[in-house]
Amino acid sequence: MKIIKNAEVYAPEYIGKKYVVIAGPLIEGVYDSLDIPEAFPGLEVIDGEGKLMFPGFIDSHVHIIGAGGEGGFNTRTPEIQLSQLISAGITTVVGCLGTDGITRNLKTLLAKAYGLEEDGISAYIFTGSYQLPAVSITGKSSEDIILIEKVIGIGEIALSDNRSSQPSYEEFLKVVAEARVAGLISGKAGVVNLHIGNGREALSYLMKMLKETDIPATQVIPTHINRSKDILNMGVKYTELGGIIDLTTSFDVDHLEDTEVRAAEGLKILLDKGVDISKIQFTSDGQGSLPIFDEKGHFKGLGVGSVKSLYEEVKEAVLKYGVDLEEALKVITSNVADNFKFKKKGRIESEKDADLVLVDKETLEVRDVFAKGKAFMVNGKLLVKGTFEE
Repeated sequence: MKIIKNAEVYAPEYIGKKYVVIAGPLIEGVYDSLDIPEAFPGLEVIDGEGKLMFPGFIDSHVHIIGAGGEGGFNTRTPEIQLSQLISAGITTVVGCLGTDGITRNLKTLLAKAYGLEEDGISAYIFTGSYQLPAVSITGKSSEDIILIEKVIGIGEIALSDNRSSQPSYEEFLKVVAEARVAGLISGKAGVVNLHIGNGREALSYLMKMLKETDIPATQVIPTHINRSKDILNMGVKYTELGGIIDLTTSFDVDHLEDTEVRAAEGLKILLDKGVDISKIQFTSDGQGSLPIFDEKGHFKGLGVGSVKSLYEEVKEAVLKYGVDLEEALKVITSNVADNFKFKKKGRIESEKDADLVLVDKETLEVRDVFAKGKAFMVNGKLLVKGTFEE
């Protein structure tokens, strides 16, 4: 057992200084006061004075086995390491394929998720990739969702992008319907993670779906919605119709397009426009390639997405744009847990997984990370690394 005392708790709502009791992998309870027995066998007491406690961060769009390759085989990005996730405060991750669903495959993605789980964090995957028809493990996306525990939806499917398979509206609609039914049968979210590029279609397929079918807007979460102010404004309309939108936190600072909006600023813009905070989430696109194309679609250069950007943009939203901390935290904790039906994640309360992040109260820098009750980082020092990390 562990007791963390004196930290100010954001659950993610602010609830003040508390005693958080951890029993094995779960939060046993959150208390205003507690008589701590002396010399209690196996009990560890941790003083969180001067720190804020948050739920462990959830990143639902990470290329955990790497991505890229748009500039040739030597531009394939590397797979994620455990230490990268831990140092970023991420205790739950969802892996996906991207442009390349051929030389990178879903079995490898699934194996990586199992490996991260064995390392001690929580990991899930999307079946499919950019292209339609969607690649799968069993031969059908719906069977992947229903029969494989770690598969929670389909993605990232690319629309409005020169790298997509240019699917018809009917092809898009069929895969969304398939994901929805599979989610209902399996008790999972069955979400379609939708990559939105810079093309002409933008969110038109989504708007048409809501107009012509009974599929709820929450079934499809468009990502990279902060790719431009125009697309961000379309995202506002999507939320008004019940949809959820996802802002990407990774960007190439040296090649930031004039049209792009950083996630921190985008969050402020959305809240100022009256968008309900529950309709917004952040993802990092970690280990994904950040290709740079000219106006004719020719490849110009490449960067790599960073999972560390997930919390950095939340922190930027608070410190630079004045977004309330408990509101900002929801886009990487409770909102994501709700959107993906992660019932034991995203909140600090009894019977939830003991996924916790402690940050310095003054600087908001990540100092301590616990995943399923186990300490992975203490006072800024990594205690656990991946098997083959130095």
